[in-house]
Order: sequence, then structure tokens, then C-alpha cells
Amino acid sequence: MKTLNKYLFNQSLIPFVLSVGVITTVLFLQFLIRAVDRFLGKGLDALTIFEYLYLNLAWIIALSVPMSLLISSVMTFGRMAQQNEITALKSAGVSLYNIIKPALWFGTFVAVGLCIFNNFILPEMNYNARLLARDIYKKKPELSIEPGYFVDMIPQYTMIVKEMDGKDFKDVKIFSKNKESEQTTIYANAGSLSSNDNIITIDLIDGEIHEIDLSDYDYYRKIRFKTHQITISMDELMLNRTTESNRTDREMRVPQMIDEIARNKLLISQIYERIDKVKAEIGITDPNVNSLENIEKEVDKLKQSKVNVNVRDEQYNENVPIPNIENKQYILSLTNNARQFKNEFTLIENYEKTNNKFKVEIHKKFTLAIACILFTLVGAPLGILVRNGGMTIASGLSIAFFLIYYILLIWGEQLADRNLLNPGLGSWLPNIILFVSGMIILKLSNKKN
Repeated sequence: MKTLNKYLFNQSLIPFVLSVGVITTVLFLQFLIRAVDRFLGKGLDALTIFEYLYLNLAWIIALSVPMSLLISSVMTFGRMAQQNEITALKSAGVSLYNIIKPALWFGTFVAVGLCIFNNFILPEMNYNARLLARDIYKKKPELSIEPGYFVDMIPQYTMIVKEMDGKDFKDVKIFSKNKESEQTTIYANAGSLSSNDNIITIDLIDGEIHEIDLSDYDYYRKIRFKTHQITISMDELMLNRTTESNRTDREMRVPQMIDEIARNKLLISQIYERIDKVKAEIGITDPNVNSLENIEKEVDKLKQSKVNVNVRDEQYNENVPIPNIENKQYILSLTNNARQFKNEFTLIENYEKTNNKFKVEIHKKFTLAIACILFTLVGAPLGILVRNGGMTIASGLSIAFFLIYYILLIWGEQLADRNLLNPGLGSWLPNIILFVSGMIILKLSNKKN
């Protein structure tokens, strides 16, 4: 049995290495075609370009390894079935489970390696790739602007545009970032970007500037403008290697994301404390009034109760409501309170979405690794069923299975990000479906052979 296990293990290794090489090359070439267009005209040296491509190789490998296991399993066991090796082994009393067990152990070995890779190597390479990409785009910032995507090229600001034509853009939004005391949002119908040797200039046309003091929500300022200009020193935008930046969920290890989740939960609890304090100040004492919708209803009731005062009309012998000017300031204060409640619940929603992203990413680091075992479980009996070990057949079947799996993974991730599905369930559901599929195919192949 040891000899058989060694033989089957070796038979799985060569197709796997071949598949990894082919799939990685294909995915890398697709990425290279897209990347080359962005590099042209930037005056980058070959070493910088090579580093950028090398750093992006990490996520390509993370995708190619599970797919390669599926292809190699179909190839290996398809060839063995085609050459009647499976039939001979079963005739000798070897069960189908024992035949595919070495492949499952091989998949487990790869899964452990991929799990380590996803948690330690991939986040660092993703992080460094983003920092390098940001520094590259700063050399020619107009090329970093893509319609519909947030751009961090402006120091202390994040920008998004709806349409872009060369250096001109339409429907632009600019948000302040990393400001604890004040939040600024700029809207403009149109704008353009220009640069010279010293500065980069963003000219905005026909828009508004909204400013709010985060420590005092009663302060709110709105400024209309026909033209507005933002200037950035070119020194801040040259290719000086960035060393510090906030990490995204795909740039963190599991312990880092767990710490961020705990921090966000603490911030959420502090926000609820502020909400309860303001509720008590304006007279909302019902503990069941804890959602934005219900709080806004209660605020509207308070405002309506102070809008008019009843005065006795002796002529008609009835009460007549007239405006109460004395309560105008109170009503204005309630309006500001309502705006504060809305902002606070928006913050809570953003923190909860961020935590969901972290939770999904934590699960993904393990689900993709476990998928290596499950793809082997699917690929081995599938290869026996089709009885063809050719690369073409194996690739076609494997790509179909992998695409279905990946679509389900993205779908589950999106639902979890929107808080419509539990992050754990959304991440593991594709694996559950894959496991059930593997068991069904295994049963069918056992009956056929």
C-alpha cells in the first residue's frame, strides 16, 4: 500500500506543477496587458516595473493554486481510468477511497501551504503592491483617475469622478480624510487637472463645499462656488517610496483584522453612548426608540409640539394655533440634533460594514485553502467518470467548476459586506456546495467503475 500511495502521490505532483505554471502564466499575461498601458509614458525604470509585477504575482498564485489542483486531479485520475489502472486496482481489492486518498493528502499538504501563504505572505505583498502603485500613479496623476473608482492621489483627500475625458472630468466628489475634528465634502459638476514642474492644480467648476465640526454638530457650513482650485505641491507626488499607509482588509493578517474588529466595536459602543446622551437631553426616554427611523419620528413629534401655540379667539369662541416665535431656536436645535443622529448612525453603518469585510476576509484565508482539498475531492472522481486525462478536457471541466465556485464566493462576500448574510455562512457556503458535489460525483464514479 505504501508503494501504491507513493505512486499516486507522484502521479499527482507533476500535473499539479504543470497546471500551476500554465494557469499562473495565463493570469499573469492578462494582468501584464492591462498594466503595460498604465506604465507607458511614466518614465519608470525597468526595476520599478519588475517590482510592481512581482508584487502582484502573489494574488495570481493564490487563485491559480486551487484551480491547478482541480485540473491536476482530473488529469491524473482521468489518465488512470483511461488506461484501466483504476479498474485493475479495484479488481485487486483496493477501494476507490484508498485510490484517491493519496491525492487528498496531497491536497491537504497544498492547503496548509496556501493557508500560510494567504495569512503571512499575500497581505504583505498586496500592501506593498498598493503602495508602489500609488507612488507610480503620482508621477502622472491624471492617469490614476478612473471613472467610478475612488482615488487617493490628493493628500488628505479622496476623489471620485463619474466621467473622464483626458484631463477633464464631470460630476466629481472630494472627501476629506484623516481629519478627526472637521469633515469636508466638495461637490462639483465639472473640473480639470493640470500640472507643471512645481504644482498640480485641480480646477473645479460649479459646486458646493460642505463643512461640519465633528466635535460640535451644531456647526455646519455650506459654501456655493462657481470656481474652486486645489493646488498640490509636486514634491508630494514624486516617486518617493511610501512607507506608511492604512491597510485594507486584503493587506492584513488574521490577528490584525481581529484587533481592528475589536476597535471598531468599541467605537460603535461609544457612538451609541453619544446617541443615548443626546436622546436624554431632548426628552426621548423610551429605550425601544433605538433606530434612526424611530428616533427621527420622535424628533418630528417634538418639533411639531413646539411649532404652534393655541390662543383663544373670543370672536369665534375657539382656540386658534399661531406660530410660536419663542420656540424657533428650540426647533432649530432639534433639526441639528436630527442631523447629528443621522451622521452617528451612518458612522455605525460604516463601522459594521468594515467589520463584515474583515470577517469575510478572515474566513476567506481558510476557505480558499480548504477548497484545495475539496477540489481534489471533486477532480479525482470527475476524472474517473470522464476517463480522459487530456489537458484540454481537464481544463474545460475545471474552469467551469472553478468559475461556479468563484461566483458563489463573490456573491456570498457581497451579501456579507451588505450585512444581508452572516459573514461565516457567506464565506463557507461555496465550500459546502463543493463538498456535497464532490460526494455525489464520488458516489457516481464508484458505481460506474
